[in-house]
Amino acid sequence: MAILSKSNVPQFSVDVYQNEFLPEGGREVNAIVTVTSTGGGTTGARLLPGPAAATTDAGVVIMVDCSGSMEYPPTKMRNARDATAVAIDAIRDGVAFAVVAGTHQAREVFPANGGLAVADPATRAQAKQALRKLTAGGGTAIGTWLRLADRLLGASEVSIRHGILLTDGRNEHEKPEELQAALDLCSGSFTCDARGVGTDWEVKELTGIASALLGSVDIVADPAGLAADFRAMMENAMGKEIADVSLRLWTPQGSEIAFVKQVAPTVEDLTARRTVSGPRSGDYPTGSWGDESRDYHVAVRVPAAGIGQEMLAARLSLVLPQPDGSTHVLGQGLVRAVWTDDMAASTRISPQVAHYTGQAELAQVIQQGLEARKSGDMDGATAKLGRAVQLASASGNEDTAKLLAKVVDVVDAASGTVRLKARVADADEMTLEARSTKTVRVKK
Repeated sequence: MAILSKSNVPQFSVDVYQNEFLPEGGREVNAIVTVTSTGGGTTGARLLPGPAAATTDAGVVIMVDCSGSMEYPPTKMRNARDATAVAIDAIRDGVAFAVVAGTHQAREVFPANGGLAVADPATRAQAKQALRKLTAGGGTAIGTWLRLADRLLGASEVSIRHGILLTDGRNEHEKPEELQAALDLCSGSFTCDARGVGTDWEVKELTGIASALLGSVDIVADPAGLAADFRAMMENAMGKEIADVSLRLWTPQGSEIAFVKQVAPTVEDLTARRTVSGPRSGDYPTGSWGDESRDYHVAVRVPAAGIGQEMLAARLSLVLPQPDGSTHVLGQGLVRAVWTDDMAASTRISPQVAHYTGQAELAQVIQQGLEARKSGDMDGATAKLGRAVQLASASGNEDTAKLLAKVVDVVDAASGTVRLKARVADADEMTLEARSTKTVRVKK
C-alpha cells in the first residue's frame, strides 16, 4: 500500500457525457466517462511506499521465453536477447528490475538473488551481460513465469509493479487451470504487457493474460521488430506515476450497475471485477496511470419514474487506497436521470455513447467472424466481418479497417459488403485478432 507524495502528483479530471433524459418508464441510463491524468510528466512513479520518501518506487520484471522453439530460427533468440537489452537501457535510474528466463519452469537470470536490482549504469551493464548466457531449451509454462515475477515484485516495496512478457508458443506444459490460478494470484498485484513473437502462439491465451493483468497485448510477427516494440513498452511503463487506482461507483437504493467497460484506448469489460467498497458502492480496477486519458462506458438501471422526476443515477469517484484503510479521492463525476415527455429529448442518443457502443460491437464481431472462419462457417464469417468493415468505416477506425482489408476483399464499406479472401497469412489474421479491441476516440 502506498501514499501520495506531496510534489508533482498527477491531477485527475472526470468528464461525464450522457443524454440524461428518459421516456416515462425508461430505466437504463448510459454515460461515457472520460478520465484524464495530467501534470505528473513522464518521469515516472510519484507514489512512495510509506510516509518517508524511498529511492525506489517502481519495479519491472521482464519475462523472456527461452523454450526450445525460440531456437527456430536461431535469430529469434538473438532478437529476444537484443530486445531485452534495449528494454533494460530504457529503465530509469532508481527503478527496481529483474529478468526472468521462462521455460517449463521460471529462473531469475538477473540479479539472481531472489529480489530486484536497482537500475543504474552498473546494474544495467550487469543485466545485459547476463542476457548473453540465455539459451533456448525446454517447454512453456507461463504460469510459473508470472508466479516468479509476482514473488520478485512482492519482495520489493515498490508502488508501481509491472511485467513485460514475451513468448513464441502455446502454453503447452501446464494445464489451463494452472495458468488461471497464476492469473488469479497476480491480478491486482502487478500489470503486465504481453507480446507474441512469430505466429505459433495462441492469441486468446495472451489476450487473457493481458486482460487479467490490465496490460496490452500485440503480435510482433517479425522477430526483427522486437527491439523497437520492447523499447516502446518499457518507455510506456516508465511513464506510469500512480498505481492501484479504482473507479468507484455508488448507486442509490433501487438502482444497480448494468455494466462497466473501458472503451478507449481498448475495450475491456470490467463488470465482473467489481469489489464491494461500501453500502451500494463497488470498485472497478483501472491499474496504473501516467499522463493519459481513458474512456469508460457505464450503464445504470434505475427505478422507473414519472414525468418531471429526476434523480442521481450514480456517483463515480476515482479512488486510491491508503495504508490506514481510507481512500484518497482523485476526481468525481455524476450520472443523472430525468424523465420527460419530450420525445426528441428522450430518444436522442449521446454521440459519445453511440460511438463507443459501435466500437465495442466492432471488437466483438471481429472476434466472432474470425472464430467462424476457423470453424469453417464461411457465411457466418462473411456476415460478421462485413459488419466489422461497416462499423470501422462509419467510426473512422482506419487502423482496424486496414487490418480487415487483409482478411476480406471490401466490395462496399458503407453497406458492409465483403468477400472472404481465399488465402490469408497467419500473421495478418493474428494481428487483426490481437488488435481487435483497439478503439478510436470519439471525434470532437
